Amino acid sequence: MNNIDKRNRLGEDEVFTYKTTKDKKVFIYWKGKQVSILTGKASDKFLKSIDGKDHLETQLVMAKLTGNFKRGNEKEGKSAK
Repeated sequence: MNNIDKRNRLGEDEVFTYKTTKDKKVFIYWKGKQVSILTGKASDKFLKSIDGKDHLETQLVMAKLTGNFKRGNEKEGKSAK
């Protein structure tokens, strides 16, 4: 895991968060802004992929799902999508 988050963007902070609804939709947030909605098979796959993972691994899964965060082009105050 050390080589993946070289710039320590995910660190100990809750950069990414998610909320699951009753109908199994998953809303993913980056710094409090909604950046992705997963439904159906995608939400099932996401929930299975984070099951039993620690904080940093869960943050990494959400970063990969939301796109370009590994390239360093995320900007303060702008949405990811």
